[in-house]
Amino acid sequence: MYDIDVAEVWDPVYRGRGRDYVAEAAEVTALIRERKPDATSLLDVACGTGEHLRSFRDQFDRVAGVELSADMIAVGRVRSPELSLTQGDMRTFDLGSRFDAITCMFSSVGHLDTPAELAISLKRFAAHLEPGGVAIVEPWWFPSTFLDGYVTGDIVETGGRTISRVSHSSLEGGKSRVRIHFTVASPGEGIHHFTESILISLFTQQEHEAAFEEAGFAVEYVEGGPQGRGLFLGVLK
Repeated sequence: MYDIDVAEVWDPVYRGRGRDYVAEAAEVTALIRERKPDATSLLDVACGTGEHLRSFRDQFDRVAGVELSADMIAVGRVRSPELSLTQGDMRTFDLGSRFDAITCMFSSVGHLDTPAELAISLKRFAAHLEPGGVAIVEPWWFPSTFLDGYVTGDIVETGGRTISRVSHSSLEGGKSRVRIHFTVASPGEGIHHFTESILISLFTQQEHEAAFEEAGFAVEYVEGGPQGRGLFLGVLK
């Protein structure tokens, strides 16, 4: 038996599920440059272990990341010690510097509790942007698109390990409860099982747009996006 957590298996699992960080960074960079062609710096909020940042650094002269999870930061610093990763909460972080663009991927804003917290976070984004800067947010599902009872499962083989991930999503108090079971096995370390239970807010499209506008952005919603949930694009007025 051995000790392993979500931070360590997160990226291998999602790459195995088809998440293409390089392609996503290129897509987002193109959207940023359409609105701010001279953008040279980018901050990734809720950056996880820095997978998107590793691709963004090929597109921008200066990149940095903010992440709440100490475990994610620790894994990211081992994998890419050259990246600037700061532990911080998207509702309160203050880096003392500004960027041309801010991204927040992986539906991370869904971990905020209320529309008011969403607006507070976007005000933090605005405080870290240059005039005319661009903020791109990948949302979680809307109430109208969330599938109650949705089940998904994947098996990934990577680095001598076999990792299985099975999840179930359900409505709970107007939010989405996602329960995930991970099983990790390798020849020398045997089998390890752990679970994660996450409550994710189901903000409406209108609540996202209102939060952007309250924070001083002109906002638009672009359908599609990396996982079919679309992207919100805000340009700081």
